[in-house]
Amino acid sequence: MKEILGYQRQSGPPGIRNVVASIHTVECSSFVSQQIAALDPRIHALGFPGCYRNEYAARLMTALGTHPNVGAVLLVSLGCEGTDAAAMAGPIRASGRPVEVLRIQETGGTQPTIERGRSMVARMLAELDRTPRVPLALADLVVGTECGGSDATSGIAANPAVGHAFDLLVDAGGTAIIEETLEMVGCAEIVARRGADERVTRELRAAVDKAERFSLQIDQFSIAPGNHAGGLTTIEEKSMGAFAKCGTRPIQGVIKVAQKPAGKGLYVLDSVPDPHPFLFGYSNPNDSEGILDLISCGAHVVVFTTGRGSVIGSVISPVVKVCGNPKTYARMSGDMDINAGRIMTSEASIAEVGREIFDCIVDVAVGKPSKSEALGHREYFVPYKVQELCANV
Repeated sequence: MKEILGYQRQSGPPGIRNVVASIHTVECSSFVSQQIAALDPRIHALGFPGCYRNEYAARLMTALGTHPNVGAVLLVSLGCEGTDAAAMAGPIRASGRPVEVLRIQETGGTQPTIERGRSMVARMLAELDRTPRVPLALADLVVGTECGGSDATSGIAANPAVGHAFDLLVDAGGTAIIEETLEMVGCAEIVARRGADERVTRELRAAVDKAERFSLQIDQFSIAPGNHAGGLTTIEEKSMGAFAKCGTRPIQGVIKVAQKPAGKGLYVLDSVPDPHPFLFGYSNPNDSEGILDLISCGAHVVVFTTGRGSVIGSVISPVVKVCGNPKTYARMSGDMDINAGRIMTSEASIAEVGREIFDCIVDVAVGKPSKSEALGHREYFVPYKVQELCANV
């Protein structure tokens, strides 16, 4: 195996990247945050657009600020929004990371805040350059998976290959997280049977049942016109294909957004809003949100599968794209890391492509940029949402 050298943190696990997060706490400060981030590609701008207080968003952004791949944080506030930047700074500072808070209304407007912010992050980058490097084993890696732009090849090629890669990771002592309980609807009992014990079985069944109730409430299941055009006919069919991404190992537990797995092995991320009266912007699930959810749970790398094609990446953690459709791969190879379509053309087996995905994860952990990372993709989405932490945490 290639040697993985991570970036040591004062507390928490090492990272495979060493970035500054420029986090805006309201849409009104997003422009300033983005202009500050334009100083250096190692600065990642992200944040929450809402003005009203939202505990879910604050918890998510705090988790991102203490992510293993983040070495320092700048919080950019307008000064009158509901999200309390100073409160977010507390746990980030307690993790040993440099953190600063800028309030545009106090600093004097757009240009003075950009200039002051760039001065702050320049000092942070200089400090990050001195971050000690430490060896990482495969058992130290946390990898998430998400699918989007799915077609009939996703469940036949790309997703089973990722499942094989996840089996290899779990067998090596690592941690794997599969998201999208909305795409487990219709196979709740199949999912539940994968629980490592009775408690996990109950958690899995409850999570999928909640996802089904939520889909009925919003009158929309997680299947789109593009999925139908790509050969998928029902949510059950899509769910069976999506679930193949988690491989065959026992599921150790169910976690929520911004919650770290309690141990090693395979986990399911329940990102569906908990029962609550509907609010404006309550939930708008999309691929960028799902990827960011996985990153908030500590994923060093996210593996994203597609059949019809996708061009998104993310902030903070690299995204590895696996394409199950050989025609799509040929058309969009500049965005795809792995051609799982070779399974469809009998040029490779699921196990062979799974090993290739596993090796690609290791290469990215060593420092090789994924395709979306090299292209500079920085998509993210933080919605209004209500979600309580699991009772057993």
